[in-house]
Amino acid sequence: MSDAVDIEVLIDQARTAVAAAGSTEEISQVAVSFTGKKSPVAEAHRGLGALDPEARKELGRLLHTARTTIEELIEQRRTEISFDELSREMVASKIDLSEFVPGSLTAPSSRGHLHLVSQTRDALEDVFVGMGFEVAEGPEIETDWFNFGALNIPPAHPARGMWDTFYLSLGEPETTLLRTHTSPVQIHLMEEAVLGGGLPIHAVMPGRCYRRDTPDARHLPVFHQIEGLVVDKGITFADLAGTIEVFTTAYFGPDIHSRLRPAYFPFTEPSAEFEVTCTICHGDGCRTCSQTGWIELGGCGMVDPAVFDAVGIDSDEWTGFAFGFGIDRCAQMRHQIADMRALIENDIRFLRQF
Repeated sequence: MSDAVDIEVLIDQARTAVAAAGSTEEISQVAVSFTGKKSPVAEAHRGLGALDPEARKELGRLLHTARTTIEELIEQRRTEISFDELSREMVASKIDLSEFVPGSLTAPSSRGHLHLVSQTRDALEDVFVGMGFEVAEGPEIETDWFNFGALNIPPAHPARGMWDTFYLSLGEPETTLLRTHTSPVQIHLMEEAVLGGGLPIHAVMPGRCYRRDTPDARHLPVFHQIEGLVVDKGITFADLAGTIEVFTTAYFGPDIHSRLRPAYFPFTEPSAEFEVTCTICHGDGCRTCSQTGWIELGGCGMVDPAVFDAVGIDSDEWTGFAFGFGIDRCAQMRHQIADMRALIENDIRFLRQF
C-alpha cells in the first residue's frame, strides 16, 4: 500500500466485505480484518517511519482517510444489522393479544376490564361534564412553586405539615416533588387563562397524588383525586354549596346528601370540609364512618385572593371556588367497601365484582 491506488482498492474491498456481512458477529470480523492491529492499514502505519517527511505526510493523510471511511461503513452496517436482528427478535417473541382461548364449561375464560378506580374516575368525569365542567390534566412531578408556593403556602409555612410530601432528588433540595394534590393543575389553568386562554374557568382535574400516609381503611399513600375550579364573575359560597350537593345526589343517589363544616385551607377563604352520608350504614354509624354516620369526602372553599394575585388575576373583578376529594373514597362509598386497602390488593375475587 504505497500509493493512493492501493488505498482506493482497499476501500472497495472493505465496502464489499461490509455489504456481505449479515450478522453482528460477521461485521465484527470485518472490522478486525480492515481496522485491527494486523490489518493492512495498521501495517502501513507502522511503515510510515521509514519514509521521508513529505511521503510520510501524504501517506499518513491517505491512511487516515481510508480508516475513517472504512469505520463509517462498518458502523453504518452494524446499525442496520442490529436493527434487523432486533426486529426479528421482536417478531419472534411477540404476543398475539387478539388471540382468543376458549375456556372449559367449568372454568370459562373472561375478558378483563378497567379497575374500579378507573371506572369511578370515568363516571365522575361524566357527572361533571354533564354539569358544564371541562376536564384538565397536569404532571404528577411538580415544582415547589406550583404545589405549594402559588397556593399561598410559602416555604416554612406551618400549613405544609398538612401534607406529608415525597420530595425528589432533582435540583435544589425540596424544590421538586410528587404532587400531594391535583391543585397545581388549577395554577396551570389560571396562568394559561391570564396568558391568553381567557376567563372564566369551569374545570375539573382528576389524577394520581402521593403522600406519606400509612394505609388504613380510609387512606392510601398513592391515591387518586379530582378537584374542581370555577373562576367567574359574581361567584359566591352558595354556588359552591349547591354544586357539591348536585354532584352528591347525581353520583351517589337521591338519598345521599352533603354537608359542610368550617375548616382551614391556606388556598381558600372561607374554607370548609364536605361530608356525605355514609353509604355503608346510611347514617346509622359504623366502623368506616367512625360511628358518625358521615364520611369526609374532601375540602372546598372560595379561592383566596392571594392565589389570584400569584397568577395575575384581578380578585376585585373575578371570584371563584375550588373543591377536591378522593376518587378512591368515592369508589369506597358508592360500592360500600369497608376497607380502602382492598383496592390495591389485586384480589381477583374482589375485582371481578365490579
